[in-house]
Amino acid sequence: MTDTIAGITIPDTALVRDITEYIREQENDLLFHHSRRVFLFGALMGQQRELDVDLELLYAGAMFHDLGLTEPYSASQLRFEVDGANAARNFLTTRGVDDDRAAAVWVGIALHTTPGVPEHMAPEVALVTAGVETDVLGIWYHALTDEQRDAVTEAHPRPDFKNQILAAFAHGNLHRPDSTFGDVNADVLAHFVPDYQRTDFVEIIRTNPWPN
Repeated sequence: MTDTIAGITIPDTALVRDITEYIREQENDLLFHHSRRVFLFGALMGQQRELDVDLELLYAGAMFHDLGLTEPYSASQLRFEVDGANAARNFLTTRGVDDDRAAAVWVGIALHTTPGVPEHMAPEVALVTAGVETDVLGIWYHALTDEQRDAVTEAHPRPDFKNQILAAFAHGNLHRPDSTFGDVNADVLAHFVPDYQRTDFVEIIRTNPWPN
């Protein structure tokens, strides 16, 4: 059945149905509804920017982008973004998606917390970040109409979302603090983890083994 929200039609393909079923099983309500909003907001920003985007790939990137925060990755030392990117690529390629298309999804997920880079890349990469920037940071909040925002959040509510997503970021990175170096999640751990010590880029340079 076709599902249209805020004028965005979620692709009615076997792959998209498989993704939805899989992510619904793996993620709690917080992350599932957030991921759907990321797709919808990303697609809306794509319309505004007049980008020609493969909505199936954008959906894959949006839905897998926070999978690395979930329990199966609670011992991983990779960046959580890379865990999600790896899982998405494996999911797609085992279902017959070609390597180039799967690689675009990988990049979109891996870079979604790296400001200033994804917007210069392919739409399927750029718009995952745009969706995250809209839902988490509110950067593109005013670029959308009240009606668009209301339609998306009616379909996928965000109760106490700011506090809940910060808690999810903190919990998902507590066991791998070193992976947050150069990443926005260093800010999260600095706020929520007592005695957390950031890795300092300047001190890495000053104290490395080169004599000068």
